[in-house]
Parts: sequence; C-alpha cells; structure tokens
Amino acid sequence: MILHDDDTIPDIEQSVYIVEDDEVIRNILRKILEQENIPVKTYASAEQFLLEYSAANAGCLLLDIKMPGMNGLELHRVVTALGNSSPVIFLTGVADVGIAVDALKAGAMDLLEKPFDRETVLDRIQKAMAWDLEARLNQLETEDIKQRIARLTPREREVMDGVVQGLANKSIARNLGISSRTVEVHRKNIIEKMRADSLADLVRMTIAAK
Repeated sequence: MILHDDDTIPDIEQSVYIVEDDEVIRNILRKILEQENIPVKTYASAEQFLLEYSAANAGCLLLDIKMPGMNGLELHRVVTALGNSSPVIFLTGVADVGIAVDALKAGAMDLLEKPFDRETVLDRIQKAMAWDLEARLNQLETEDIKQRIARLTPREREVMDGVVQGLANKSIARNLGISSRTVEVHRKNIIEKMRADSLADLVRMTIAAK
C-alpha cells in the first residue's frame, strides 16, 4: 500500500457468509466464529442467501456443496457471474476427490471436509479473510492512484511517462518540444499531485495503476 500522512485506511467490514442446509453444522460454525468475535451470517439455502447477497460484501463465503435446490457449485457459478471477488471455501460431507477437483477448478480457495475441527476451520477462514482484505485494500489503492493521475494535465502525463521510463529532463524536453525548465516545473507538479515520496514511489504508482 502507498500510504501518506494525510491518507486514511478505509474501514472495511468483513463477515463470513455460511450457506449450509444442516442446522447443526450452521450453529457449530456460527459458535466457533462468534467466540473469536468474527462477524458471521448464516443461511439455510442458496436461494435465501441470494436474497441478501451483494458482490460488494467483504469477507469470505462458506458454501456447502450438496444442498437441496441450488447446490454449492451452482451457487458459486451464480455469485461469480454477479462479480463476486470474495474467496470461497466449499464444505462437503463426502471425501469425494471428484467433487474437490470440481470445486477447486471452479475457483474455490479451499475445501473443508465434515466433520472438521475448530482449529482447522479458524485457520482456513482467517487466511481467506486476510486474502480478501489485502485484495480489497489493493483495489482501493489502485482506484486512488488512478484518480490522482486523472488530475494531471495531458502535458503532465506525457512528462510523467518520460520520467518513469528513466529519461533525463533534456531527453523529455527534446521529445516533447519544450524546454528543460518547463519539464522541471511539470515534474515538480507531478510529484505534488501524485503525492509521491520519491521517483521509485512514482514508478510503483504507475505500475499499480496499470
């Protein structure tokens, strides 16, 4: 993350969304997470979950593979089509290699076999939540950098392209048909508008924006 003194880290509220038709399993998982103060929401079916679902929801999804009606694999395809970027952990009560392969091919981060122990559940979920948080913070950083670039004038963007390529002021001036002094002025304005701490910082921002 490229953070500066006047930046604030946004408050990203994460939850674990559990879709499981077995009430006993739902309650066990809820209890495990609540004991660790991890926000959790549970649903008895895929259809119930979709009534409240938003691709903007941060956290991770725990989806039971075998459920009446829409199963976990089908639900995963639906939320993926809706733009879901949260990591998915599939739950299965059958040690079925074929199902596991299908789940992972579908983009699942992990697969938990029932019965599972408390430590394993927490470890997998915490890793998924950490991955989700980092991905969302990186996305926010990228959007912020793009907004900074958008505030540059067309000429400043041309100068910045030369700067990040490692060109000297004279070379940039010659390529753009302007004076070296003008390049220096643009360069100073670019650093201020981009809030870059150094040339390396500026290069890292442009890479992130792409």
